[in-house]
Amino acid sequence: MLSFWKLFCEVKKGFIMSEAVTIDTIKNILTKNVNKEYSLSREEAIAIMNLPEDDMPLLMEMAGSLRKKYKGNHVSIHLLTNARSGNCSQNCAYCAQSCRSKAEIEKYKWVNDEKLYSDNAFVHDNHLSRHCIGLSGMKFTDEEIEELAEKIRVMKAQGTHLCCSIGFLTEKQALMLKEAGLDRINHNLNSSRSYYHNICTTHTYEQRVNNIHMLQRLGFEICSGGIIGMGESKEDIVDMLLDLREIQPEALPINFLLPIPGTPLENADTSVLTPAYCMKVLCLARLMAPQSDIRCAAGREVYFKGREKELLSIVDSIFASGYLTADGQGISDTIKTITDAGFTYEIESD
Repeated sequence: MLSFWKLFCEVKKGFIMSEAVTIDTIKNILTKNVNKEYSLSREEAIAIMNLPEDDMPLLMEMAGSLRKKYKGNHVSIHLLTNARSGNCSQNCAYCAQSCRSKAEIEKYKWVNDEKLYSDNAFVHDNHLSRHCIGLSGMKFTDEEIEELAEKIRVMKAQGTHLCCSIGFLTEKQALMLKEAGLDRINHNLNSSRSYYHNICTTHTYEQRVNNIHMLQRLGFEICSGGIIGMGESKEDIVDMLLDLREIQPEALPINFLLPIPGTPLENADTSVLTPAYCMKVLCLARLMAPQSDIRCAAGREVYFKGREKELLSIVDSIFASGYLTADGQGISDTIKTITDAGFTYEIESD
């Protein structure tokens, strides 16, 4: 197997241009990247994805120095509430809530207010970073958006930072939420432009990109990332991260596939998702979007078990208490994981 350093010679046209590229040359490239003087090319990013496990320490050191430079010693904890569950018209292959999913999940139009506001108060009272509100579906009526806007007003009055994952909005609807106090929206790319049709055919990758650009134009912060382990290639991961680098999201969540029974990807081969492979993806995300909050989202508890300190040296954001339709590490254990690794998590309350 070629070493990481020789792989960096595979530039421009995919062949070995020189055997003389030294480790010092590569250190210089990564150091420039750390200092924001240099942006990794597609070829260099692919070489990182082909990095042998024995050559990981330098990559982790460089990615870790970026994490420390921009995020210090803090880990943002996010709590996710599934505010609308199931009955989605879209056919995303990974999702338990999609129209082609046979997964046994709870379905409802709105989670009860007691649950929503209790979760929100929990985020505030425990000094967590943000309350994330997930709603299944692609499109919403203006009346539904006004209902959500009223809930946002109540939650903002409690002093929490919010983010909504809410499919596709019209400009009018986005402004309704902005006027209610929402300042961040999640809309993931999920995969690369060339691979996207393999996981969803009811809307396009370009629609997602256009929706994000519209939201940015209206002044929203953006949370956007992807899912690893759906059969995509290393090149697909790089291409997705290149597009995310162009978007410059405030938060960049990376999910590692948790195959859900009843979904088209229930039998997906996740053997590629070794701790080293997953760490490479997160390091590359840090190198390509150094100032974004890099979040290890779904799959953290499965693919990084026992390696939490290493993980938190690269990422600065995680979820606690589960995901939309999957369980996760409870809040107390999450806090212990963070503090045992020598990091802090509390934020100042508004």
